[in-house]
Amino acid sequence: MMTTIHNFTHGALANRGPINMAARILSDAQLMRLVPSAFAQSAHGSCSDRYAFVPTSSVIQALRKEGFEPVDASQSVARTHNKAGYTKHMIKFARAGAQLAKVGDSVPQVCLVNSHDGSSVYELMSGLYRLACSNGLIVSDGQFESVSVRHTGDVIDEVIDGSFRVIANAAKAGEVAAQWKGIELRAEEAHAFANAAMRLRFDGEKVPFPAGRLLDIKRPEDRGQDLWTAFNRIQENLIGGGQRGRNTNGRRQTVRPIKGIDGNVGLNQALWTLGAEMAKLKGAPVVPMLTEALN
Repeated sequence: MMTTIHNFTHGALANRGPINMAARILSDAQLMRLVPSAFAQSAHGSCSDRYAFVPTSSVIQALRKEGFEPVDASQSVARTHNKAGYTKHMIKFARAGAQLAKVGDSVPQVCLVNSHDGSSVYELMSGLYRLACSNGLIVSDGQFESVSVRHTGDVIDEVIDGSFRVIANAAKAGEVAAQWKGIELRAEEAHAFANAAMRLRFDGEKVPFPAGRLLDIKRPEDRGQDLWTAFNRIQENLIGGGQRGRNTNGRRQTVRPIKGIDGNVGLNQALWTLGAEMAKLKGAPVVPMLTEALN
């Protein structure tokens, strides 16, 4: 379980040009309230002597120096009281002077996941932050550079070097989004996409509502027949929940949102992979990473 508090406001934004990110940036004081574990000064006492402490607060400052500011943060609830200040946390960053992606309402982001109790590796992933709905999209590991570092050995240099690679590739996600915006889907293709997405979350379970509900439109900018628009509607509806249906016993239920960090990241990445496969089926070329240019 975790509580997520967004600092972005809803509503349509300009289609291009610089964004005034100042009103959306989370200060250290806000982060301390949202993700106190990020400011732990040491690892939890249960960690072994071989555990390499990677302070999230230091990574936050390093990313700020590169122009990335925190815009969203959440933290897992500790299973035991004495781990409350060390649990898994997720922080999303966007570049302070970001330009809107060609799709009109998204900026590149990097998503940091870490813990100080031994419950997870350090991870940094590329993605897009969709401003219209304060929603973060995390891309699949198979297509974009990501960093996953175990808390063992001398890891600080590895974390810093890997972070530069992730930051460089984050902008490429905007190119993919623009590509998907130009791919028109027939109605049956959009429904096939929604059906496949339903199986990602409800695999082996009774589906509590028709898959077509994932294509429900919540705002004017989400009207359209292209892959990017369908992907965003499906992602927001699937992760946000709120649909009413019936469970295996026939009782009415309201689908809960995905709030856990692992579930959020895993489902986001799986959905991105699904979108990439749909793009491939429609004949779209693969957008290359920037890794070679960095070497």
